[in-house]
Amino acid sequence: MSGTSLDGLDLCYAHFYRNTEWEFDIKYTDTIPYSTTWKNKLSKAHDLNGESLALLHVEFGQYIGKQSKAFMIENNLKPELIASHGHTVFHQPDKNFTLQIGHGAEIAAITGVKTCCDFRTTDMAYQGQGAPLVPIGDLLLFKDFQACINLGGFCNVSIKSEPLIAYDICPANIVLNELANQLNLEFDFNGENASKGNTCIQLLNELDSLAFFAKQAPKSLGREWLESEVLPILNKSIVSTEDKLNTFSKHIANQIAQSLANQHVKSPILITGGGAKNNFLMDCIKEKGLKINRPDVAIIDYKEALIFGFLGLLRNLETKNTLSSVTGAKKDSIGGCIFLP
Repeated sequence: MSGTSLDGLDLCYAHFYRNTEWEFDIKYTDTIPYSTTWKNKLSKAHDLNGESLALLHVEFGQYIGKQSKAFMIENNLKPELIASHGHTVFHQPDKNFTLQIGHGAEIAAITGVKTCCDFRTTDMAYQGQGAPLVPIGDLLLFKDFQACINLGGFCNVSIKSEPLIAYDICPANIVLNELANQLNLEFDFNGENASKGNTCIQLLNELDSLAFFAKQAPKSLGREWLESEVLPILNKSIVSTEDKLNTFSKHIANQIAQSLANQHVKSPILITGGGAKNNFLMDCIKEKGLKINRPDVAIIDYKEALIFGFLGLLRNLETKNTLSSVTGAKKDSIGGCIFLP
């Protein structure tokens, strides 16, 4: 799994089993931090010409394959299947296309393991958003929570209603990390710099007033929307970077609270993803009166990778792994391309 926050490549080896309901055991995990070179390549991929992007698709597939093989050797693993989300370069559901790079054929060839990838395009072929995909994993693997929130590059939620609904709430770590970069930091550890800043009410109101937040689900976000709608607001603001970190954290909390209130969610909420380790951000969320549950570190850090493994398993079993109730597609579908070694 490679997320929009560009922290690194998440690797998760898990065992899935079922008696009456699906369960899982996470056996081994690792995160391979991206070098500066790889961060630059992936962050600028959307600016490449066609040939260069095609080459990066292959090159990144080779990188994933080599890292996966090293992980397998180090832990003496013989997986039956590799499921790779890849790295999102484009996601424009209004234009009916999405692109995740990291060629599955390269991964299969290097590791010698059947590989599943390209999970989003089938849903888009049925006029869906191609996102979110994690909700079926939330539904089947995390049954004890009415709502599951992931605080990754973007913040998204799955809500167990009838039918299941899920959608992107707002940008999260992708913005907080970019602001931290302005302070020469990879990220704002525990929200320490955000806690030193002040909340700019004018900036907060402008962010909270963006039209996307009034839209009904299904809805999803991508880098393109972030660059056209959010970053210009932040860039024109003359307040300090610490104030922007503080204010954007409050913005995330506001949008989470509003989303859950709109759906009448009141029970404890599962929160995972890198943002769940940001104490200031979590305090902002708690201040909205939300009862939250932070699981063990393996679930916080690797839930997304775990669930994409599960999506790959369902694809391999030729069982639906994408729900039209959350993506807006014409029908449920079985997403993912399989490459044999």
